[in-house]
Amino acid sequence: MKITIFTSNNTRHNYYINLLTNYCSELFVIQECMTKFIGKKKDYYKKSKIMEKYFSYVDAAQEKIFSGDYVKYNKKCKINFLSMPMGDLSYYNLNKLKDFLKSDLYLVFGASFIKGDLINFLQKKKAINIHAGISPYYRGCDCNFWALYERQFHLVGTTIHYLTKGLDSGPILYHAVSEFHSNPFMFSMSSIKSAFFSIVKKIKTKEIFKLKSTKQNNLLEIKYSRKDDFNDFVTRAFLNKFKKEKIKKVNLDRSVLKDVFILSKNNFYK
Repeated sequence: MKITIFTSNNTRHNYYINLLTNYCSELFVIQECMTKFIGKKKDYYKKSKIMEKYFSYVDAAQEKIFSGDYVKYNKKCKINFLSMPMGDLSYYNLNKLKDFLKSDLYLVFGASFIKGDLINFLQKKKAINIHAGISPYYRGCDCNFWALYERQFHLVGTTIHYLTKGLDSGPILYHAVSEFHSNPFMFSMSSIKSAFFSIVKKIKTKEIFKLKSTKQNNLLEIKYSRKDDFNDFVTRAFLNKFKKEKIKKVNLDRSVLKDVFILSKNNFYK
């Protein structure tokens, strides 16, 4: 099987890349790169001390969950890379990407908003996106942050859906979440790992090509967050809130989720 993935360059993205090499004969990686020094350097997020502090917690959780269980790529899998700065993807025409568009399966996680001929192509190919948030309840940017901030703990997770022209609006295949964790950063990051595990499991069984989708009900939307909503004020409030108290054990009602895949605590670091 040949797989093409559109992704980014952080630890979790590289983990996903390496994991996929164990489930295909050839992997085509289109990787948009952003700074590793969020908060220290202006990039997608602004430069500020509070952003630097917040993302130090994000990085710590990410390193614990992914670096501690680093998956080496399978050398039997042929891997092809095309790297570019974050946001450049939609400036490429299909002809420039043609060598990367001959796969059996197309996956998206952490790429910039895809537009133009490329989104038309990927929509026809039924590309599958991981949205770090639970749609249709939370759509847009930094969705798990907002679910935690608003104490909607049962809506911390990921949505696996078909890619469409709308942001996080494609038909839902299923949701992937983790078991409860009192550390909000670990709780959020482990749901990403749940998405990875669920997808490779379904690739292995070929179930990935047989999944039934459900149209999103926009009337259920709680928040459509934009980049500018995630600012120093709410970030400081978030850190103060969870510094005083970790998330208390709650009953997570997952009945609103579709065909939910749950990552157990035993698999957080495996």
